[in-house]
Amino acid sequence: MDYPHDPHHVFVSDFVDFSIYVDAPEDLLQTWYINRFLKFREGAFTDPDSYFHNYAKLTKEEAINTAMTLWKEINWLNLKQNILPTRERASLILTKSANHAVEEVRLRK
Repeated sequence: MDYPHDPHHVFVSDFVDFSIYVDAPEDLLQTWYINRFLKFREGAFTDPDSYFHNYAKLTKEEAINTAMTLWKEINWLNLKQNILPTRERASLILTKSANHAVEEVRLRK
């Protein structure tokens, strides 16, 4: 699905003068997603009116498995199909480390 230089694909970024892409290794993105899901399970998901309330009742193991499934079936696909193809088109790429600190800055001339 890698087509950043394919002239037949038009991206929103083609109409933007300067764009910033915040990058991180895929394994970190997945870990962050699962950790965020677990935090929501203890917070926002506990609201009985929340669409996601059923996730609050899962055991930690069930919640991790659910988060991994959601990551693979939705977020990872979105990353591969829609987000990663825009990375090399960005004016500025910031790469984050495990603690969310920016560890690399690449400015395209």
